[in-house]
Amino acid sequence: MIAHLDPFLAISISALAQRLVAEGRSVIRMEYGQPSTGAPAAALARAREVLDAEDKGYWESPDLLARLARHVTETTGAATAPEQIVLTCGASPALVIALSLRFGPGARVAIARPGYVAYRNTMRALFIEPVELPCGPEVGYQITAAALAALDPAPDGVIIASPANPTGTVIVAEEMAAIAEVCRARGIRIVSDEIYQGITYGAPASSMLAFEPDAIVVNSFSKYFSMPGWRLGWLVVPPDQVEPARARMGNLFLTPPTLSQHAGLVALDCTDELDGHVRTYARNRDLLLAALPAMGLARIAPPDGAFYVYADVGHLTDDSMAFCIRLLEDTGVATAPGIDFDPVEGHRFVRFSFAVSTPLVEEAIARMVPWFQAQGAAAQG
Repeated sequence: MIAHLDPFLAISISALAQRLVAEGRSVIRMEYGQPSTGAPAAALARAREVLDAEDKGYWESPDLLARLARHVTETTGAATAPEQIVLTCGASPALVIALSLRFGPGARVAIARPGYVAYRNTMRALFIEPVELPCGPEVGYQITAAALAALDPAPDGVIIASPANPTGTVIVAEEMAAIAEVCRARGIRIVSDEIYQGITYGAPASSMLAFEPDAIVVNSFSKYFSMPGWRLGWLVVPPDQVEPARARMGNLFLTPPTLSQHAGLVALDCTDELDGHVRTYARNRDLLLAALPAMGLARIAPPDGAFYVYADVGHLTDDSMAFCIRLLEDTGVATAPGIDFDPVEGHRFVRFSFAVSTPLVEEAIARMVPWFQAQGAAAQG
């Protein structure tokens, strides 16, 4: 039996954006969740030194393992040993390892809908059944302890994401604690995707490790550390899962790129520069939120973290993919269709990423406001 996977439609939008750029069009790339900034300056300097001095093969940096363990301990409050860190080639392989560690074919794992498209499709590739829980504005577009308690039968596992993609919503600490309690009582194993940790616009987001030490945590250097193309991530696993996790990483993916490990070690100490990026995202967020009324977009998920606005455009379209294509072709602004994240209600949603530079956000708003106003007038007429 071969698994069927739905396409990642934002990739199709990106391909169209690239074609338009090749034709000489000005395109603003708000379809992907990736920082427009590069790796921290000191990390880049270290990478150049390594390129000139070393040529390592497969390698896992013991210094990076130790530094990440300290980082996890300091940011989550959960004491973490270097042995519990498994370096990966980004968060996507980390998710594969985490799911295959905990669940076999036929297992049922709950996820929020809307939620990151690769949760659903990675599980399907592993013959794990996604149990999609509809999560609307009344619950902050997030899985709740009550929803998990009400599932009958209980799922084998759950994927938690806070801050979340595509909504940017955060699960408050009290709810995280309640989720952990329900999962312990019902035997539900937790995988926590924490790749947007460090990017919030109020109180810091809590780590599931603070409430459930048996959780497996997925993280990476792609978001807060502004290093998506370096393909470096990590898992935090409980002590009894260290060996099977390392066996999976070694057999399926070998090791992360050597150069990325050197740069990542330095990036962990570049918080002043990286926090500056978060301040830029905060300015971009404020600009976009202020522009939404003029665009006629009143129903959005509250972007408490990450760098997304997930907006309801159902008054303008019932086909978010076609809508995003038209928006891109007419204005040169690339966005992601909600159908990627929600196969049921996503036809009426669009995700904007504000991880680009502030001038580009301002230009995107200048292009989109009259376009959205024209779409609204046409819909009313």
